[in-house]
Formats: sequence, structure tokens, C-alpha cells
Amino acid sequence: MSFATIANLLTMVMCIAVLIQSQRVKRALDTIRHGNLGQVVAALDQSTVQARIVLSELKGTLSFGSGQVAAAADARAVLDELRVMIDIADASAERLVAAASANRAVDVAEDAL
Repeated sequence: MSFATIANLLTMVMCIAVLIQSQRVKRALDTIRHGNLGQVVAALDQSTVQARIVLSELKGTLSFGSGQVAAAADARAVLDELRVMIDIADASAERLVAAASANRAVDVAEDAL
């Protein structure tokens, strides 16, 4: 497909979307014009209630997320402590290996005598 064909198809899709949206706006204006303002207010009120529910859920999610951030910071502190402990254990193991090697060398020297 050429660029012109793709551009024409994209333009048609956009025109269809505009037609659909204009039909929705026309229906909303007709509702207001025919005095069904009570329905419009009720729909807006329902939308407002739903928006408040969503906002309260988002606040709950945000507070839960901030708790997770604090837990992650605590976990990083524990991780740092564990790394220090591992380094100390590695150093101790190296010293034990060095001491064992020295003892073996002494044992071999004593056996040679």
C-alpha cells in the first residue's frame, strides 16, 4: 500500500470518529433542549459519585504504595547488613583456610623429620 492510500484510510477513520462524536453531542444537546435537564443533572451526579469512589480508591492505592516504599527502604538496610555479614564470614573463612594450610604444612614438616 502506498503512503497516499494509508493517509486516505486514516482520514476516513478520523472522519467516522468525528461523525460518531458529533452524533453524541447532538443527542446531549437535544436532551438539554427538550427540558430533560433533570436527567442530565442525575447523570452528572452519578458521574460525580463514581469519580469520588475512584479517587478514594486511588488514595488507598497511593497510601499502600507509600507503605511499600518504606518496606523497600527497610529491606535495603537489611541487605546492606547482610552484605557486611557475608564479607566478615568470607574473611573468616579465608583465615581458617590459611590456618588449615599452615597446620598441614607443619604436619608435613613433622612427618618428614
